[in-house]
Amino acid sequence: MNGVLLVNKPKHMTSHDVVMKARNILGIKKIGHTGTLDPNAEGVLVLCVGKATKIVQFLTLLDKEYIAEVILGIETDTEDETGNIILKKKVEKIIEKEKIEEVLNSLLGEHEQTPPMYSAVSVKGKRLYEYAHKNIEVERPKRKVTIYSLDLINNPVLENETLKFQIKCNVSKGTYIRTLVTEIGKRLGYPAHLGRLVRTKQGMYTLNECITLEKLEKKEYTLLSIKEALKNCKQVIVKKELEKKVKNGAKIKLNIKDDIVLILNDNYEELAIYKKENNNTYSCMRGI
Repeated sequence: MNGVLLVNKPKHMTSHDVVMKARNILGIKKIGHTGTLDPNAEGVLVLCVGKATKIVQFLTLLDKEYIAEVILGIETDTEDETGNIILKKKVEKIIEKEKIEEVLNSLLGEHEQTPPMYSAVSVKGKRLYEYAHKNIEVERPKRKVTIYSLDLINNPVLENETLKFQIKCNVSKGTYIRTLVTEIGKRLGYPAHLGRLVRTKQGMYTLNECITLEKLEKKEYTLLSIKEALKNCKQVIVKKELEKKVKNGAKIKLNIKDDIVLILNDNYEELAIYKKENNNTYSCMRGI
C-alpha cells in the first residue's frame, strides 16, 4: 500500500495520534505526516503511506492556509486557549475593521519568528514543551517565515470583556499562527491568544478533499498516487538507458528548465526526484 492520504484531523488529538490511528486501521507501520498540527487545531493533515514516505520532505515544504480565531484581552503562556492566563486587559469597545486590517497588512512579508516555548521544536535534543513543563526557559532559534496574506473574514464581536474575530492566513512552512496572533494583539494594544484554528489548505490539498477518521475506519478512502501527490512537480519519462542511472542515483542530463523533477520510467512508475545543479545537469535528491 503506497500513496498519500488526506485526513481531517479532529481537535484534541496530536498529529502523531492520527498517524498511530491510521497505522492500526490500515495495518501498515510505514506512515508519516507532513506538518504538525497542534492538538487543539483541526483540519488538513497529509499522511504519506508506504513508499510515499519518501516524499514527506517535499510535501512538508508546501505553503499552508488557516482560519484562525483571534481573541483580544487575554494572553496565555501557550499562546492559545489551552494555557494559563498570564495577562488580561479589558476590551471595552469594538476596534474598527479598518484598524485591524491595517495591522494585518503591516505583518505581510518575510519575518523572523521565535517559536513558542510550548512547541515541538527541538533544542539540545529536547522538545521545547519538555522544557516548558519544567518551567525552564531556553534560548529559542528564530526562523524565517513568510506571511503571504492575512484577511479579516468576519465582524469583530465583544464577548466577556474580550474582542473576537477571525482571519484567513496564507503562510509559509513553519509559521506559528499562535505567535502571529500574539503579535497582532500587541500591535492592536492588547494581550491576545489563539482560539479555534483550522488548517484549510496545504499546498494544493484542501479541507474538502480530506476524510474523517470515522470514514477511514469504514475503509471509505482513496489514496493519491505519488504521481498525483506531486502533480505540481515537472514529471519526466526516461528510457531504459537512463533508468538504470536514475536507479543508481547517478547524475543525468535533461534538456528542460525546471529545478525539481519527478523521474518516471516508460511504464509511468516513479523512480526518483531530481534537482537541477547547473546547465542541464540534474542530481538525485531522493530515490522512490
